[in-house]
Amino acid sequence: MKMFMLKSFIVAALMFISVLTGMEIANNGIHKMKGYDDPNFQNAVSINEHDKDFNATFLGKELSSHDLESKKKKLEEMNAFNFFSSMGKKVSDGLTNGSEKLIRKITE
Repeated sequence: MKMFMLKSFIVAALMFISVLTGMEIANNGIHKMKGYDDPNFQNAVSINEHDKDFNATFLGKELSSHDLESKKKKLEEMNAFNFFSSMGKKVSDGLTNGSEKLIRKITE
């Protein structure tokens, strides 16, 4: 069983590395296909930090730290997200504990 888990982990790690490599190759291919360096070519996400000021661009839409702070305050006032985040934490804790117990039983 230990060998199966080891082989599964190695296969999953290879798949993860392959996906990252494929994404890098695709990005390089896009730049080569254009045939020239375009200064207007934008990344999907770009982040600029200046001292305490934070500016980000997400798919061409400008976001600033003031926008993020106002959205954070709005979410805190609504209190609607607390229910789902607490339920998510409970589910993830339960799954973590269950998987740890299962792994301990398998390895013993």
